[in-house]
Amino acid sequence: MKAIIMAGGKGTRLKPLTCSIPKPMVPILNKPTMEYTIQLLRQYEINDIAVTIAHLPTVITDYFGTGEKWGVQLEYFTEDVPLGTGGSVKNAEGFIDDTFIVLSGDSLTDINIKKALAFHEQKKSKATLILKNEPVPIEYGVVITDHDGKITRFLEKPSWGEVFSNTINTGMYILEPEVLQYYQKGDNFDFSKDLFPKLLADGIPMYGYVTEEYWSDVGALHSYMQTHFDILEGKVNIEIEGHQIEKGIWVGEGVQLNHQVVLNPPVYIGKNCIVGEGSKLDAYTVLGDYSTISKEVSLKRSITWSHVSIGKNSHCSGAVICNNVEIKNHAEIYENAVIGEGSSLEARVMIKPDIKLWPHKKIDENTIVHQNLVWGTKASKTIFGYKDVSGQINIEISPEFASRLGTAFASSLKEEGTIIVSSDFFHASHLIKNALIAGISSTGISVMDIGNMVMPANRFAVKYFKGNGGIHVRMDYTDHNLVHIEFIDKNGANIQRSREREIENLFNREDFKRCNADQIKSVIRIENFKDLYISEGMKLLKNIAAIKRKPPTLLISCKSEAVQGLTSEFLRHIGCQVQEDYRIKEFIEAKDYLAAMKQQVIARNIDLAAMITEDGEKLILIDKKGRIIQQERYDALIAMMLLREGSAEKLVLSYTSPYMIEKMAKDHHVEVVRVKSHPASIMNAMLNIQQDKGLSQYLLSYNATWAIGMIVDFLVTKDIKLENLVEEMPDLYYIKERIPCDWQDKGRVIRQLVEDNEDQNIELFEGVKINDERGWALILPDSEKPLFNIYTEGFSEEYAQELSLFFREKVKELLKNQGQ
Repeated sequence: MKAIIMAGGKGTRLKPLTCSIPKPMVPILNKPTMEYTIQLLRQYEINDIAVTIAHLPTVITDYFGTGEKWGVQLEYFTEDVPLGTGGSVKNAEGFIDDTFIVLSGDSLTDINIKKALAFHEQKKSKATLILKNEPVPIEYGVVITDHDGKITRFLEKPSWGEVFSNTINTGMYILEPEVLQYYQKGDNFDFSKDLFPKLLADGIPMYGYVTEEYWSDVGALHSYMQTHFDILEGKVNIEIEGHQIEKGIWVGEGVQLNHQVVLNPPVYIGKNCIVGEGSKLDAYTVLGDYSTISKEVSLKRSITWSHVSIGKNSHCSGAVICNNVEIKNHAEIYENAVIGEGSSLEARVMIKPDIKLWPHKKIDENTIVHQNLVWGTKASKTIFGYKDVSGQINIEISPEFASRLGTAFASSLKEEGTIIVSSDFFHASHLIKNALIAGISSTGISVMDIGNMVMPANRFAVKYFKGNGGIHVRMDYTDHNLVHIEFIDKNGANIQRSREREIENLFNREDFKRCNADQIKSVIRIENFKDLYISEGMKLLKNIAAIKRKPPTLLISCKSEAVQGLTSEFLRHIGCQVQEDYRIKEFIEAKDYLAAMKQQVIARNIDLAAMITEDGEKLILIDKKGRIIQQERYDALIAMMLLREGSAEKLVLSYTSPYMIEKMAKDHHVEVVRVKSHPASIMNAMLNIQQDKGLSQYLLSYNATWAIGMIVDFLVTKDIKLENLVEEMPDLYYIKERIPCDWQDKGRVIRQLVEDNEDQNIELFEGVKINDERGWALILPDSEKPLFNIYTEGFSEEYAQELSLFFREKVKELLKNQGQ
């Protein structure tokens, strides 16, 4: 007699256990499920076995090979396209020459094949289905037989109203070769849905053999775990590898059990495991081979695969931990959680019940994981990035996540009030905005929706309507699945780091305000807010009439059509002749587009060109002569305008800003306020010294639409051209560089830089700033990415390059010397 093992299943319901292995290779007590099937066949002297494979076939063939290790002969038949259960067996028809048995590679059974075969022969059956009585049969195919065992009816996954029997189809069959003649090789068909109903209709003898032996479909997490528990309870007639040191406790060779280890049977410990002092392995715990359990660890009803490391004082209850997972100290992992292979959990991580981590996830220290992590690589208690919350739509930023985030933001308010919300025009942004609104409303806080607007308009609306804060949602124009959520305070500035941490803590603890039904307020929706925004921006300008008398020609471009359209409309209202350039989307790098834009400026005799960032906040200008004015030179331009106007008493500069701008201010006897480079710090400092009249450093820095109008208005008022202002600017020798690094290297490198330069003139306000006679260098770890930012400014171009080269190489050298 020959056998066919169906081993083509993907195991979708078992993910993430099956992300990198096919379902038959999922381990049970450290052996692939299919290995038990091969051993069962060998026990009944069925040595010629065909294996049908499809999903990740080499994982199976590499492990089992020819079958020699198990004393059988394996032959593989690969499905290039899905063929169904029947079609996969038909694909191996050349292997069949007589009565054969079909088994599943992803179920576990100890069935007495000899008795089943005898029943098949006695009944002269052409197709014998091996059946099992199941208390809850609705997840299976139900088979109805008469008193003689002859099959009379099939019900595929019936409802409770259709359950006329609790006898289910196990997917194991004893068949005669001729039953496969109903189909051609290559046809896609199932046994239960297609072939067996045809046999029944044609009166072909079919019988059901009801087995009393063990059978389990290892197709879902619950049944996968229960199968382990059943084996440990002795419900399955299979041999458990390892030495039983006392009843119900199996230990593999090379295991080290340290002092005061508590083992409450049944427990299984694989080969070469180490269990630390004071740890407790409670009932139904399974350890895979080469696992290391540190001190004072508690495991209960949990299954680990091989090469798992669990740090001291950790607790795991009712979870599955896949291969090569590292869990640091004081972790808490709860019922039905799954940790995918290769994942890393830092200290004090909590994985909530029913959470699934797909393979190779990195979870930061103190993080509480509330939702499944599928495609992203990292979860962190730190939700906020450099200036916003961002992530892949419906993966990292789902409606559920956004609703909780909105609730946390509203819960952080100290008083009742209103939150202003807005988004760009993308459907995905609307989805997230509406989820945020739902979360805010659940706290009893009022919401005002100003519709499809840009970030600076949200800032203005918060101030104009005296809101308690604002949220703006926009999609990224480089990665069309990336969503950004930006939060602002009642002044219109980004919220401070302390507020971000408060929101993160509320989010992670789910410590939310909630209100009764009668306290939930209607959402206030503002129509045509754009018109108000344009008219209020016009009020800031002094000489619109002069602009209209001699309108300058402007070229405007932005990846965001909403930002570009709004800016162009505003500038036309004040009298400018505006040309729009949409070619920016054809360029990957901004520098390449700027080179093309520069050519257009010269060719068309444009007075001023502006490339606006897609959030509508920042500007890069090009003057009539084609000179590009980027961030630091734009900051210097703003400073020149403020100093020339004469109304500024203080000038706010980021710690990373060039000293040249500071020198300009001091020459005009204007105080300079240096602040950290985080946008919230800069914005709040600017707003604290905001003048009631005249130019606004804040608006010139963070509202591109109004800033262009203010620049044009200034140039007209002073009767000066932009190119003349640029020519008056002092020389700037300033270089910015980025050096990639690992996250864990940041602190070590900064410490080493401080130690190596302690005799130098250094500042530790933000990063490490080193001053010498040539200029200065600032080495600043990036807050959002694994890299160092290096800023250098020299008193000459040569000095700037020398400093940049020296500290670039210094950081690279320190990154190599990990032993220090």
